[in-house]
Amino acid sequence: MDGNGRWAKTKGKFRIFGHKSGVNAVKEVSEAAAELGVQCVTLYAFSTENWSRPQKEVDALMELLVKTIRGELPTLQKNNIRLRAIGNLESLPTACRESLQDALNQTKNNTRLELILALSYSSKWDMVNAIKKIAEKVTLGELKASEINESTINNALSTYEWPHPELLIRTSGEHRVSNFLLWEIAYCEFYFTDTLWPDYTKEDLYEAILSFQKRERRFGKISEQILEKTEE
Repeated sequence: MDGNGRWAKTKGKFRIFGHKSGVNAVKEVSEAAAELGVQCVTLYAFSTENWSRPQKEVDALMELLVKTIRGELPTLQKNNIRLRAIGNLESLPTACRESLQDALNQTKNNTRLELILALSYSSKWDMVNAIKKIAEKVTLGELKASEINESTINNALSTYEWPHPELLIRTSGEHRVSNFLLWEIAYCEFYFTDTLWPDYTKEDLYEAILSFQKRERRFGKISEQILEKTEE
């Protein structure tokens, strides 16, 4: 969800104004995804690298996070959306953790869509933790090094409960993944748009999904193999 700060600057406003405006895009995209039958949406809300931003902006973002979670809880319940979270959640301020945990608990029985917030998250952080978990099992004799495979790594990551993403959308004209789900997006389709996040609408989401639907996903195979499987 990139472009909040730049969007605010075009309006002659402080960066936090852009982040506040970006909340509306989160709401619209989440509801649209639920209507389309999308099962999981992961929003990269705050990376581990974002902690290095000016302290005033970080504090404002954390305050905004608390207000947003509390304010949107009724909407999540109304739309049967379950809120989830990944990342180093212990690094969040106490008020953020408490508000987040309350929302996680209150929406845990919702089944229409899983809305996953990546907070204080980075893929490298997640991979390091996964390697530590696996190494500990080897040390304790619970796992042999020769038994380590893709499933072992999948199950050690914080995303182990969900399928790997099929489509990654990057807004604001940037063409990078910024340390996001590096393991999980191995065969993900990328969609880049110049639209700044606060301007992102459900119509933009529809356009991204239509582009995705037109693509041939081969997973290392050739077109003829994919065609044969489709005709079976």
